[in-house]
Amino acid sequence: MAKNLLIVESPAKAKTINKYLGKDFTVLASYGHVRDLIPKEGAVDPDQDFAMTYEVIEKNEKHVDAIAKAAKSADHLFLATDPDREGEAISWHIAEILKERGLLKDKSLQRVVFTEITPRAIKEAMQQPRDIAGNLVDAQQARRALDYLVGFNLSPVLWRKIKAGLSAGRVQSPALRMIVEREEEIEAFKAREYWTIEAECAHPKQAFTAKLTKLDGKKFAADTGKLDFTLTDGDSAEAARQRIAKAAGGALQVTDVTSKERKRRPAAPFTTSTLQQEAARKLGFTTRRTMQVAQKLYEGVALGDEGTVGLISYMRTDSVNLSAEAIADIRDVIARDYGTRALPDQPNVYKTKSANAQEAHEAVRPTSALRTPAQVARYLSDEERKLYELIWKRAVACQMVPATLNTVSVDLAAGSEHSFRVSGTTVVDPGFLAVYEEGKDSKAAEDDDEGRKLPAMKPGDRIPLERVHADQHFTQPPPRYTEASLVKALEEFGIGRPSTYASIIQTLQGKQYVLLESRAFRPTDVGRAVSKFLSAHFTNYVDYDFTARLEDELDSVSRGEEDWVALMEKFWTPFKGLVEEKKTTLDKADAGSVRVLGADPASGRPVSARIGKYGPLVQIGTVEDEEKPRFASLKPGQSIYTLALDEALELFKMPRKLGESAGQEVSVGIGRFGPFAKRGTTYASLAKEDDPYSIGLERAVFLIEEKEEIARNRIIKEFPGSDIQVLNGRFGPYLSDGRLNGKIPKDRDPASLTLDEVTQLMAETGKPGRGRFGKKMAAKKAPTRKAAKTTTEGAAAPAKKTAKKAVKKAMGKVASKAVKKSAAKTSAKPPAKAPAKAAKAAKASTAAKKAAKKSTRKAVATDDDAPF
Repeated sequence: MAKNLLIVESPAKAKTINKYLGKDFTVLASYGHVRDLIPKEGAVDPDQDFAMTYEVIEKNEKHVDAIAKAAKSADHLFLATDPDREGEAISWHIAEILKERGLLKDKSLQRVVFTEITPRAIKEAMQQPRDIAGNLVDAQQARRALDYLVGFNLSPVLWRKIKAGLSAGRVQSPALRMIVEREEEIEAFKAREYWTIEAECAHPKQAFTAKLTKLDGKKFAADTGKLDFTLTDGDSAEAARQRIAKAAGGALQVTDVTSKERKRRPAAPFTTSTLQQEAARKLGFTTRRTMQVAQKLYEGVALGDEGTVGLISYMRTDSVNLSAEAIADIRDVIARDYGTRALPDQPNVYKTKSANAQEAHEAVRPTSALRTPAQVARYLSDEERKLYELIWKRAVACQMVPATLNTVSVDLAAGSEHSFRVSGTTVVDPGFLAVYEEGKDSKAAEDDDEGRKLPAMKPGDRIPLERVHADQHFTQPPPRYTEASLVKALEEFGIGRPSTYASIIQTLQGKQYVLLESRAFRPTDVGRAVSKFLSAHFTNYVDYDFTARLEDELDSVSRGEEDWVALMEKFWTPFKGLVEEKKTTLDKADAGSVRVLGADPASGRPVSARIGKYGPLVQIGTVEDEEKPRFASLKPGQSIYTLALDEALELFKMPRKLGESAGQEVSVGIGRFGPFAKRGTTYASLAKEDDPYSIGLERAVFLIEEKEEIARNRIIKEFPGSDIQVLNGRFGPYLSDGRLNGKIPKDRDPASLTLDEVTQLMAETGKPGRGRFGKKMAAKKAPTRKAAKTTTEGAAAPAKKTAKKAVKKAMGKVASKAVKKSAAKTSAKPPAKAPAKAAKAAKASTAAKKAAKKSTRKAVATDDDAPF
């Protein structure tokens, strides 16, 4: 066993680094975070200086054990997790675990960091070890504690006031507010009509179109990109067009020609945020996908004889700085491939906008610019190639000379009262544009004419006029946020940090607070209800400025300028007081999720739209009425915030009776899982193209009989007295007892299986099936009772194994941990006492199940800032 142990986060990185360090080192991976707060209330104790109770993450227990085992025989330990706040925290957690297990006695433990996975960077890092940075750990712990406290205290309020299962997060909630407020702007928007006028000029050398800039002696702003509301209807626009055409007399006269040369500087090299934005704009990548692909490029790619090499520097960074070595490398490539004219006399220097660019100390760049995209393309997947090319081009372009552009503007008069203007921009010297041009969310006005060349003209020239035309337009509402524009807005407001944006967006989508439609975010009704409630009652905690100030204070902790406990106290005291106040003073109506639309004409009872147990719905009547309220689900695309009374009443036409088939009534309705057709006890979901409000009897019967035919063919074999069935599934035959699904060996005929065989196969391969929404279904409770009985008949070791397996299947991770100690004690006693101990283990399993059930009712802290 090597005497040096080095620990990184990912196995891919471990494999690459191990090749660089050689046989004197053992390199192991932690597989990300190794510990997290216990998932229950009290994990952070404000009364004890915010003491935090951690436990090893179950899925990483085996990796932690492997690290501990290797640490026993190592003399020197090096913690080489990622060079950011999260990486620093992971190193600290590993050190704490090893310390608790007594494995650091007489051993050296040091922290090393590298921002690229290359032999040179690894060698330099190993020569500059340091201690774990306590300030960075404190900042990460403070973020984690804040996220936990916000989640565990705000989420239960949402459950009581809006709907069970909701959550609120410290950074997630302001991000949701942005999306909701933009949607409200769109809904409140009133379109305005306006008209523009253009002249189509038939110049002998090149035709062109000019925009009106002066009408009846007054400025007309259409050519500046600004809207002009001088002409707001068709009649006035047509009258103006006729006046201009008459004044022009068939030609426009050139009155002025101006030429202006300007420089355009290249954009800075990528930070995490700008990489996410540009990958979204140019490649269509989500923020999450961008970070996943970048992670692969950073950790290393096999490049044939060269071996595995990290192609880019660390991708979580706020900095636009480049090292001297990287700049020299890039300048060599520019001189070689684009000539010395493309190389500035001195390197271009960029300043970081962030006040605390501490995540890593360089921008995202290629580890060697000499590895061109063309040279490495054959070793990369399509996505890896595209992203590497984007990073490489941006880094190279940032060190090139500015582009030189020449813009020519020509003013043309139509008589003495009207004028037009046409502009064209040509590239005099492409400079950095030969390599890369930054993408834009919307094209700037100054670039509308870029690339268009105009024929030579001089004052006094008369240009033949083909025709003058007027065009109708309407103002457009502000666009919904795309991933790129949302990331940009979050960064501008200082909300969260770029390394967390992917997880923020993923959380909003995962909670179904927002939907991504046509690459833009639309809030769901539940998301709007959550945002409106928090904005109304916890205003400060979704305020953009407040959130940004808190981020700055957390950054000050990382710089050692502020104590994290004092910061936590300053946040916690008013926050906790407000939560307690709202718990007692708010009633259900305070959610903002209830809209009274009017009265039902038939009954006179109120009609309202609200968030119900299963989502948005409309309701006639109230729970206080003698007659029970009536409920109806919304159609796809409808919102409780925009629904009108007549639209709501239309929804109560469900269920619709369509007629009879095979002596039974056929109806169509809308249920929890969407629209359906029903005959007898058979329910068949409608297809996407079927409208439940217009579907006919024939189509409904077809869907029902299709469903019945599938059901008849689904069962291959049943066993009297057993719940187990052999079924036909989407991916082939399988076993199921209604909760657990089991595998069938490929070499067995499913129809020939016996009860004993399927029972054994279920015991060996049975796993929870998946429900309507793709979530794993809970295992049956019966196996737990059966396991307890089995353990009373066997030896102690089988008792332990069976009890543990039954509990784990029944209740998952929480129950499994709760019964470990009881099971372990069972195995420590003689076999004669096994029944009593097994019974105790079974009792513990029941307690564990209750604890697990209770735990699921607790609010789950949404960690906006750390990828736990």
